[in-house]
Formats: sequence, structure tokens, C-alpha cells
Amino acid sequence: MIFPENVQFLSTPRLIKNGASNNNYKNFNLANHVGDEPSAVLANRQLLVNHYNLPSEPKWLDQYHSNICVSIDSPDSSYLIKADSCITQTPGVVCAVLTADCLPVFLCKKDGSAVGIVHAGWRGLLSGVIESCMNAMDVNKGEILAHLGPAISQKAFEVGAEVRELFVDSHSGFENTFIQHNNKYMMDLYAAARIVLNDYGVNSITGGEQCTYSEQEKYYSYRRDGEKSGRMAHLIWML
Repeated sequence: MIFPENVQFLSTPRLIKNGASNNNYKNFNLANHVGDEPSAVLANRQLLVNHYNLPSEPKWLDQYHSNICVSIDSPDSSYLIKADSCITQTPGVVCAVLTADCLPVFLCKKDGSAVGIVHAGWRGLLSGVIESCMNAMDVNKGEILAHLGPAISQKAFEVGAEVRELFVDSHSGFENTFIQHNNKYMMDLYAAARIVLNDYGVNSITGGEQCTYSEQEKYYSYRRDGEKSGRMAHLIWML
């Protein structure tokens, strides 16, 4: 058991029965900002609630690669909040982020009294979005469990030397998360997240074996599919 019994979480697939999106978004795109038909996204979001028997509609964020975490304890809040992470202490409230290569990080208090979800691309990782979420959960070191959802793997994630320099300057441990490839570097988002979590005292970490870029039938990938890529949803909630 990764999380306590009262905590549920999931990452959606790219394809699902009765998904409404077509063309490059085929078929279970859940983002309404990537050029897909709004009616298709609306139908997919309703399918999401019904297919997974969610206790409520997910609380969607207006993500922008920030380090902002918000609390969404009000089940009635329906407006988009600009943030890249959220937490709740209220059963039945569904936290959500959307990704297509960036790393979703599921967080939970060991006693099952609070949960959070993080959208962590390299910019968010560097600016402290994971730390923001853990700080918002108001826990002592060692009280958090973490699961790393599907993201782009090191073998497919090429970044410039300037990105590596930013990370290494901020934490010497990040040096081991890069492998030089010609004049670029291949970055391991999973390893970088583990460093951040370990520094915070999180030692129970699962997941981190997928690759959104190479597993085309399972996942959307912005690096692979470009501007017309759909998005997966990553959800966590308490019963």
C-alpha cells in the first residue's frame, strides 16, 4: 500500500473507451488550453468523473510553471486558480494537475489527513514547487509519503547547458541528475525530485519508472507531439 487506505490517486491514460477527442488529441485529452474542441474536453472531463467514480469534479488549476501551491478545501470553488500545486484536508475534494512530460508528484500525510499534487517541470523543480506543496501541508519531516507519476525519462529529456548550470548552482546534488550528450545534457526529472524530497525528509518514495515520450500508446508527450499534444490528468483525494 503506497498511501493510507482513505487516500485515492490516479493518472489518466491517453486512450480510454468513449474518449471524445480526435486527431492528435486522440482520445482522452483533459486540457482546454491546447487547441482541442471545447465540447470534446467537456465530454472527457465528465467521462473522467463517471469512469473513475470521483466524489466531485476535480479542481483544475491555471498552471504556469510556478512554485505556487494553493489550498482548495472549499468544495464549491469552481474558478481557475493560477498555481502549479494544490492541497486539501477535506474528504471528497479532488486535487488535480495536467501534464504532457512534466512530472506529477503525489503527496500524502502518513496519517491520511492531507493530500497534495504537484506539477513539476524543470522550472517548477528549480523554483521550489515541491517544497511549496510540502510546506503548505504543514507537516514535520518524515511525515510525508510521495509517489512520482509518469513523466519524460532522462533518455528523452534534452536540455541546454544553461539549465544544468542553474540546477547545479542551486544544489550540488543535482549534478548527478545530468548526463552530457554532445553540447546538451539529458536531465533526470525523477532523480531531481527525489533529491528535493529526500532533503525534506521524505524517504518513502514510489514510482518514477515511466517515460511519456517513448510510451506513445499510454501517454501524451509535448516533446514528441508538439503544440497539438493533449494532456493527462493526475488526481488525488481523500475518502
